[in-house]
Amino acid sequence: MTKVKSLADLKAMREKLQNNLDIREKAENPESLVQIKVAMATCGIAAGAKQVMEHMMQKADELGIQAVFTQTGCMGYCHAEPTLEVRIPGKDPIVFGHVDNNRADEILTKYVQQGELVWQNTKCIF
Repeated sequence: MTKVKSLADLKAMREKLQNNLDIREKAENPESLVQIKVAMATCGIAAGAKQVMEHMMQKADELGIQAVFTQTGCMGYCHAEPTLEVRIPGKDPIVFGHVDNNRADEILTKYVQQGELVWQNTKCIF
């Protein structure tokens, strides 16, 4: 997270967070947006899911991807934490396991933006 050094920084941060909140709360049709659910049960948090989610939200913003990020409980893939489910409008949801920041970037750029299924040592969970 960025450090706030001035009132202008604080206002910019507030505006950015408000825009993200507006997408989540005011979307008339959230099914038309990319939905990313991050498993945040104890095992997911211990494996770094919180940091991956924060990184992914920032990266999606940088790439101009309008996505709704939500936290979920256990998805039942404790052996593959951190896990996340990505639902692109018109496609079946895909669950990815063993997600770190590099893999999150790859999921956003290759799968979300280009529609290319991301495989890495069979760590894509269906």
